[in-house]
Amino acid sequence: MTDHLPSPSASEVPPLIVARQGDLHHIVIVGGGAGGLELATQLGRKMGRKKKAHITLVDKARTHIWKPLLHEIAAGSMDTGRHELEYQAQGHWHGFKYRYGEMIGIDRTAKRVHLAATADEDGRQITPDRWIPYDTLVVAVGSVSNAFGTPGVYQNAVMLDTPEQAERFNRRLLNACVRANSQPGPVRPGQLHVAIVGAGATGTELSAELHSSLRGLVAFGLDKINPEKDIKITLIEAAPRILTALPERMADAVTNVLSGLGVDIRTNAMVTEVTADGVKLASGEFVPSELVVWAAGVKGPDVLAKLDGLEVSRNNMLIVKPTLQTTLDDNVFAIGDCAYLVPPGEEAPLPPRAQTAHQESSHLVKQLPRRIAGETNLAPFKYQDFGSLVSLGHYSTFGNLMGFVQGKSMRIEGFIAKMMYRSLYKMHEMALHGPIKVTLDTLSRLLTRRTEPQVKLH
Repeated sequence: MTDHLPSPSASEVPPLIVARQGDLHHIVIVGGGAGGLELATQLGRKMGRKKKAHITLVDKARTHIWKPLLHEIAAGSMDTGRHELEYQAQGHWHGFKYRYGEMIGIDRTAKRVHLAATADEDGRQITPDRWIPYDTLVVAVGSVSNAFGTPGVYQNAVMLDTPEQAERFNRRLLNACVRANSQPGPVRPGQLHVAIVGAGATGTELSAELHSSLRGLVAFGLDKINPEKDIKITLIEAAPRILTALPERMADAVTNVLSGLGVDIRTNAMVTEVTADGVKLASGEFVPSELVVWAAGVKGPDVLAKLDGLEVSRNNMLIVKPTLQTTLDDNVFAIGDCAYLVPPGEEAPLPPRAQTAHQESSHLVKQLPRRIAGETNLAPFKYQDFGSLVSLGHYSTFGNLMGFVQGKSMRIEGFIAKMMYRSLYKMHEMALHGPIKVTLDTLSRLLTRRTEPQVKLH
């Protein structure tokens, strides 16, 4: 765990200005999520290795985890160590440089990115406050959950925006179960209740994973806990139904499965406060729960409003043109969840999904070499919606696929939907590693999983 030091004041040591390396075009990608890491890897192979451009990836973490997996980490049904990727090694193998640090601003006139100083757990500096030069900047910092100013969220709930937050919730969950099993008295009302605020894909999938993993955890000797009596999962949504971004029939099918598992689904329920003991609703009702996950709403990280005047949306996302260039600076691009693009002829912006980031990354892999070659008329990005998939862990998977017949969608569920859901992650891995390594890693994980507990116990 590392901390970010405050930037030096004018009276202190000024930020270090990193010198340019040669005359090659410098492409700096900030954010190593699905879109940013795929872009750095593909450009590194295509241009970095061949000395056609200098590719740099900046991220405030040292490792990458595919964000759609975070709910599995939180539930304890996935081991982080088996799925995380080290940026330093990826860059060495694929032709790009990795720089550790958090972007805190940019200077568009001088074309440079400002990175905050970092420190270790003992307070010793790791990297200094510094500026990194660029010719082309791609911002891919993703999104964060939106608390909407609700009191108590940051103090008493856990968000699932990063692997660290997911692991933090998992530790809290494990400790709560061990504490309940070891205490002299009976399990208190609400002690092992989990309230999930926000019934989008993350909250819905987490509720199913928790139902399974908590019962698996109790089976490993926590005999004082009665899962049917002591454990309760409540899914809270302000809208009239869950999964509002997906077709209603798909949401109905997911609702039926979760209700059958005993998940308490509350719709039309606005949260007004999160306390240490539970969640208060606008109706005046109190949902007792000592474990709260906040998975409601999406907004851009605060830093996006500090990027030298670049235009942002109401939810603090960088507004981009169809070419994915920001509206005020053609040298700065944005992709993934932090980009706000309303396609021509549409009223709503592109959805914050992994497939959006993947498609935008693939688009820039083709367009940035053209830009470096001096072409000014870049092709506009065209999004193709392939549909949505929702996994309920061991219980079921539902999907709504697009594109088979124009204007039509096809609903799938069960084994086929589950295989397609897994294939999304495999596509991401293929973009990063290629077929041979992905095949070997998949076989290794399958063999190892048969010899280990199906739920994390530490």
